[in-house]
Amino acid sequence: MKILVIGSGGREHALVWKFAQSSKVTEVIVAPGSDAINELAGCRSVQADMSDHSSLVDLAITEEVSLTVVGPEAPLVAGLIDDLQAAGLKAFGPTKAAAELEGSKQFAKDLMEKYRIPTAAFESFTDLEKAKAYIQKVGAPIVVKADGLAAGKGVVVAETEAEALEALDQMMGERTFGDAGESVVIEECLRGEELSFMAFVHGNTVIPMVTAQDHKRAFEGDTGPNTGGMGAYSPVPHLDGDWLKKAEMSILRPMAGAMVTEGVPFTGILYAGLMITEQGPKVIEFNARFGDPETQVVLPRLKTDLVDVIESVLNEEELALEWAEEACVGVVLASEGYPGSYEKGTVFHLPEVDDKANQLWFHAGSVKNDSDAGGWKTNGGRVLLLATVAPTLKEALSTTYDVLARSEWNGLFYRKDIAHQLVER
Repeated sequence: MKILVIGSGGREHALVWKFAQSSKVTEVIVAPGSDAINELAGCRSVQADMSDHSSLVDLAITEEVSLTVVGPEAPLVAGLIDDLQAAGLKAFGPTKAAAELEGSKQFAKDLMEKYRIPTAAFESFTDLEKAKAYIQKVGAPIVVKADGLAAGKGVVVAETEAEALEALDQMMGERTFGDAGESVVIEECLRGEELSFMAFVHGNTVIPMVTAQDHKRAFEGDTGPNTGGMGAYSPVPHLDGDWLKKAEMSILRPMAGAMVTEGVPFTGILYAGLMITEQGPKVIEFNARFGDPETQVVLPRLKTDLVDVIESVLNEEELALEWAEEACVGVVLASEGYPGSYEKGTVFHLPEVDDKANQLWFHAGSVKNDSDAGGWKTNGGRVLLLATVAPTLKEALSTTYDVLARSEWNGLFYRKDIAHQLVER
């Protein structure tokens, strides 16, 4: 098989790395890919514009690919899967209509309310003054969300009324996130522990993955602005078992069934961002693709061939997945200033890892440095992630930070407390 992966970030780097291990795969083509992906054996990046669907369809036809997998949310919400399928191509991901589950928070909340899928109480607004009046009525803490796509940054957990009102001004008044802030969802602030729970889905066929926990805030102690994710780990032992089964039966399967009933069956990766509350798991958000950086700590633990998994779910077979007992920890290195403004072009070098088989650099925003100094240059906010697989979370964590401590990382920063709350339990 020849596989086409759409995307260029750390999630896609991990996906391509996993596909390349399959005995069924002869080549993985990535559009637009990255310099780091090009270093993987049997993998090739092709310059492409992810918004130019006709060119991507032509690429898939010309290369005679057997399967196309779309990584990021934007091309999914824009209908790339529909265009691939219209050309008679096999693709794994949700249609434009099904991707609204991530593309519109109001769509997702309305569906959860209709099918009684547990989530936070909410109200939606398109009028700034009415939204402000609502916040002044109910008070804080409260959560303000831009309705559309905002690269993981369109959510403000406001501890005070003033923070919530400022978030509204930025989203609806200043349009910080463009059209994504044309409407907002305001919801109660759930208390508990967050959990990322993903599944391979095709209609009513659901194959759950292992759990992961992401760290959204930029700085230590879960402080600072929300980001696309500063690190993750898998498994989440204290939230596995009964919690996991409850989330599968009350959230993942009911949502897959709801989409079928609504006439927009979901195919692809259904991602539930959960809060484990005293009342049980509740949905914070749904995504329509692999999480980032969760993918980088979940896929290294998957022992079943990824191609076999996708083929099984598309054949409506709920394959029993085999997972490594080992844990995986991933720590993100980001450009200083992220998630706000940041500079590109900072040169960095990767320190040597202790175990190349179990320590993996997944690149998100980097390019090769072609000067005599060699190494890499930053080319994005989240630059790369170091993932470590080890017998325990504690070992994976210490080994990861030991490697990161070997470099100065000028112009980059990383959180030094990923998963620490778990190790300290």
